[in-house]
This record gives sequence, C-alpha cells and structure tokens, in this order.
Amino acid sequence: MRARQSRYRRRAPSPPRSILALVLVLVLGLSGLAGWRVLDLIRATTGSGNPLSELAKASGLQPGTIPYKLQHGQRVNLLLLGYGGSENDAPWLTDSIMVLSIDPAQRRAFEISVPRDLMVPINAWASGKPMVNKVNVAYEVGMDDTNWPGKLPQFQVASSRDAGGRLSMQTVGAITGIHFDGFVGVDFKAFRDLVNALGGVQVCLAGPLDDNQYPNYVDGYVPGGIHFKAGCQQVNGEQALELARSRHAVQAAQASDFARAARQRQLLDAMRLKATSLGVITRAPALMDALQKNFITDLGLGDLDALYRFSSHLPASAISSAALTDSNLVAQFYQQPGSCGPWNEYVLCPVDPTFHTIQGYFASVFINPAVLAEAAPVELVNASFSLADMGSRVAQTLAPLGFRIGTPLRSSPATGSVVYDYSGGRYPLTAKWLAQYFGADLVTATATTPPPTPGASTSGLVVVMGRNFALRWIGQ
Repeated sequence: MRARQSRYRRRAPSPPRSILALVLVLVLGLSGLAGWRVLDLIRATTGSGNPLSELAKASGLQPGTIPYKLQHGQRVNLLLLGYGGSENDAPWLTDSIMVLSIDPAQRRAFEISVPRDLMVPINAWASGKPMVNKVNVAYEVGMDDTNWPGKLPQFQVASSRDAGGRLSMQTVGAITGIHFDGFVGVDFKAFRDLVNALGGVQVCLAGPLDDNQYPNYVDGYVPGGIHFKAGCQQVNGEQALELARSRHAVQAAQASDFARAARQRQLLDAMRLKATSLGVITRAPALMDALQKNFITDLGLGDLDALYRFSSHLPASAISSAALTDSNLVAQFYQQPGSCGPWNEYVLCPVDPTFHTIQGYFASVFINPAVLAEAAPVELVNASFSLADMGSRVAQTLAPLGFRIGTPLRSSPATGSVVYDYSGGRYPLTAKWLAQYFGADLVTATATTPPPTPGASTSGLVVVMGRNFALRWIGQ
C-alpha cells in the first residue's frame, strides 16, 4: 500500500512555534466568559465525557499524569502534528511534526521538528512486521481503516478517534526514544481560521518574499505564485498560512529553513499576543469554532489546565528550538541508489540507521543550566577517516542546545576522541559534559601543548572527534 503524496515533496517546514501554548490560551483563557460553550469545545476536541468531573479528578495529582509530572519536576513530552485536513489532496499526511519537551524543574521547554520525509518503521499490524515509509504517513495509517486494513485495534479509527495520534506517538517515539504523554493535532484550516478569527495579525518582513511554487489545494500550484513586500503588514489567515508554509521563495534569504522558522515564530508571537489581549474577548465564539472543527487531542481537561498554568508563566526566552534536517542527523536522497526509500521518491534517511544517535540527541536536549552558564567557547575538529562533513553536522546539533560553537575544522585522522582544555580549568562543567557526550579523553592543555590542527583555538575547549565517535555517529 502506498500513501498518497502531498504536493510538497521537499523538506517540510517546522510547525509554528509554541502552537500548544496558543491553543491552551484559546481553550482555557476564555473559559471564564464562554461558560458551557467552552465545555462543548473541550468535549469535541478531547473526547472527554464530563470535563468538569475530569478536572476535579485531576486535582488529585495521580503519579504519571501530566499535572503530577509538572508539579514534581518530571519531564513531559508532547507530539504536535499539523496535517492538511479536508481541503488538502492528502488530508491525513502530517506536513509538520514536532516534539515538545517540557522541563518543569528548570522551567524551560524545547521544540524539535522531525522532517516529514524521514523514512522510519511504522508498526501498526498484528503480524508485528513494520512497514518502512515516511514518518508523515503514520497519522494517515491510523486515520484511514479502508486503505490500511488489518491494523491492531488501538490503531483503527473505528475503535478510537485518537488512532492516528496513537500511531504517530508510537512511531516517533521509537526513533527518538521519547515516551509521549499526549498529542495535539491541528490542520491547516484551523491555523488559517484562527488568524481570521483574531481579525488578522501584523508581521514585519526584513525583505520581500516571492514564491512561484506555492501549492494550491488540488495538487497544483497557486497561479502567479504568492508575493509579499518587505516591511510591516497586516495579513489574513490565508496569507499567514502562506508565510508559514512557503519554502521555494525566489529570494535565498527567505527560502532557508532559518528564515521560514523565523516567520513562523513571528506569526505565533503575533497570534499569542492578540489572543491574550483584552479586545479579543469579543471574538471568543469564532475562536472556539475554529478550534472545535479542526483540532484534536488526547489530552484531558486536567492536562490542559496544568499545561496552561505552566506555560502562562513561561517567557519566550525559556523556549528553545531545533530541527532534524539533512544538514545534521539525516541525509537526503532522490532517485539515488543506496537510499533507505523507493527509487523514484525524495526521502530522508537517518545518518545512523539504528536511530541511536537521534535518540541520544533527544535525551540530551536539556543541558544543566550550570554548564551553559559557563558560556565556554567550543571548537570542533573532525578527525574522522572519511566523514568530511561530520564537523558541521555535529555543530548544527550542539548550537541549538545553547553551546557556543565555532567554525569546525578538519585534521589528520585519529582513532580516539579528545577534549583539550586550553582554558586553565575555567570551564570544568562544560569540559566534563563534552568528554562524556563524545566518549572522549579529557586532557588539560598547557602553554606548550600544540593545537590538534593548524588554526585551532588554544584558549577555550577543543573537541577532536576521532574514528570512535564517527562510528557511533553512523551507528556502527
């Protein structure tokens, strides 16, 4: 069985930043005014039979629940999914997949987007034999019993409205090593309708954006493309969606992953600010209509309430973000031999086919604040035998975690990995963390210790990544 393919075949955009926080503001922040209308919304989106009774039970803080974890400093993981919906030619394929991890002990959160074209095992059948397909297919498999027959009961939408979310959590959990506490699914129409219900939002673009390959809703492109001028401007729902999704801009500065992520952050910040403003109260019915029709979650009212209370006091500076891309932990293939997918499709393959490297990365996203407070300058030296781009790939994984990473260098091959401390012991916690992460020896350098390669720093921390780390990086 082959999944239907959406018009976009290249890299998927990261979903809008902190979409859950926005949803929680809309669902719970208006509850004091909307009364039973909000209870109808909660029943429809969460499947709760009696939300008020559930909230009362949640006050007991049962171990393992989201409210309990948040109160006791235990990590909470949520899977955020953005799918095309009824207006799209492939309604259940998830265009956006994000892991949201919350560290309540340090009052911070981390968002990592997973590319939709990543080839992964999807295990939904009683035979126990997984299907290898793009990760964005998992939600469709769970939501479509007709084209994907023979599934286990928990992954049949006839048995559970959350079947797609359950299968997505299992699939993404297997490759990231993450246990998910719940999922949130939002379709494109919800995002568009929310902006419209807010009366539009203002965005400020550093430069113009012209995309002649922006998809329409019928497996084609928008005639004439989409066009935005530089500067501040008011946008409606459809325009906001275009800014969030565009990835083929003529301007190189707008076509990059970083530019798209910046636009998405700006849009969500604008939406969040407007949603929490006093003037938006008059728009409560329209906001709730937008959510009720195009928003689904397995989170209960007690979970939503606890998450809202936590996120409402979380500053934007406490939320970090990263992405799995073909520049770090995955590689791209299109009609090339040796890839992990079909010959005639664009796919992304994990650099480490065992997924252990990706799992280790997800386990390490919350660095001890004391380590980051040292603000140590770190330089990476690639001393692998054959992985020419390993230095830049590793740098792009560590920088989002909060480390100060310099431009990677190359050196002659080395068997082992070493962390050289040229700082005179100024950054002990960072040196120890790096040695553990890279499986490296920690060497205290002196004024007479030569740099590991010409041009390397002799004032901070220098990590020489040898063959032993390179083999671990590729899963051998």
